[in-house]
Amino acid sequence: MTITETCDITAHVKGLLPDMQQELERILNFWTREMLSEEKGNVIGAMDHYGKKFPDAPKGAVLYARILWTFATAAQATGNTSYAATAEAVYQYFNAHFFDQDFGGIYWSVDAKGQPLETKKQVYAQGFGIYALSAFYKLTGNAHALKQAIELYELLEATCYDPMEDGYIEACNRNWETIDDLRLSSKDANEKKTMNTHLHVLEGYAQLYKVWPDAGLKHQIKQLLMVFRDKIIQPATHTMGLFFDENWERKDNLISFGHDIEASWLLQEAAESIGDRDWIQWSKKNAIMMAEASTKGIDKDGGMWHEWDNATQHLVKEKHWWPQAEAMVGFMNAWQNSDDNSFLERLMDSWKFIQQYLILPQYGEWKWGVYEDYSLMENEDLAGFWKCPYHNGRACLELIHRLQHY
Repeated sequence: MTITETCDITAHVKGLLPDMQQELERILNFWTREMLSEEKGNVIGAMDHYGKKFPDAPKGAVLYARILWTFATAAQATGNTSYAATAEAVYQYFNAHFFDQDFGGIYWSVDAKGQPLETKKQVYAQGFGIYALSAFYKLTGNAHALKQAIELYELLEATCYDPMEDGYIEACNRNWETIDDLRLSSKDANEKKTMNTHLHVLEGYAQLYKVWPDAGLKHQIKQLLMVFRDKIIQPATHTMGLFFDENWERKDNLISFGHDIEASWLLQEAAESIGDRDWIQWSKKNAIMMAEASTKGIDKDGGMWHEWDNATQHLVKEKHWWPQAEAMVGFMNAWQNSDDNSFLERLMDSWKFIQQYLILPQYGEWKWGVYEDYSLMENEDLAGFWKCPYHNGRACLELIHRLQHY
């Protein structure tokens, strides 16, 4: 019997709550046990799927910001003092090693000893810095952390915001001057504006607004929502473009199923953060449409495929960890907005896939991903520069918060 055929919807929802509470604890325990070195707040650079650690690996600002956000938010949600202590330690390292004292902003990466490695100012990283510092301030009341978050926001507005065409240019050098290579990684197109950066700047701004309700910040959150509505989301398909030039001409043919389902609920969260009735109304309708569109990326086993290329009609048959986490939250959000129980079925299918194919019980973390035949993507890290407790930890936190109301 499917969820849509049974009347006892509440039982299905309530049964997921202890699973999410247990999974959050397992994930965070892995990070405190395996990835924090003896030096307080110093995260080990990488670990592979077989338990081998790479303490000499570089550390990224995004890794640190995401860990800081996750532990600060988990501490506030659960009251767990050990999570708060971890957040404090990670903040101290982040503060000591990633902030550019001469030109402002956050370095992209540091080496294993905490010395600046890549000193470029990637807007994506600044957005995550704002996100993490705002959450840490909310937990601790640390005024310096709030000051840092505000300064990062003001730097982005002064150096990277495009007042003519709206949105933010991807990256600058250490001095906040233009650079040729704007990419987050070698896998990305070298374009001046991207969906991914704008989504996480919006996420950071929304978190900051919750603790610093500034009128100018509110205006920029609305501008970002407008960018998504008018430039990034494709009205015919309710999917997003990924790469754009400075004039918002699209430069890709891709559908990223994970980003679509992630944006479906993050855009709504941003609208709700500023309490704007019109944007909330739009975002709820949009969340349902984007969640429905993303179901085209769901395989028969409940897992979400990585990407579709419209130009070549090619499906990238990989199932990475993070789209599965985002699918759980996005489908939960769509169900709450619509009462359409098919979204709840999608949520439960996502969790079953994660349990069966991604969770590594010997560690308490999730695999990077699996291929079509369920073999491990073993060339990727179990934990490292791009892999941390942000997506799966955040999914657990979001679902715990939402499920407690049922």
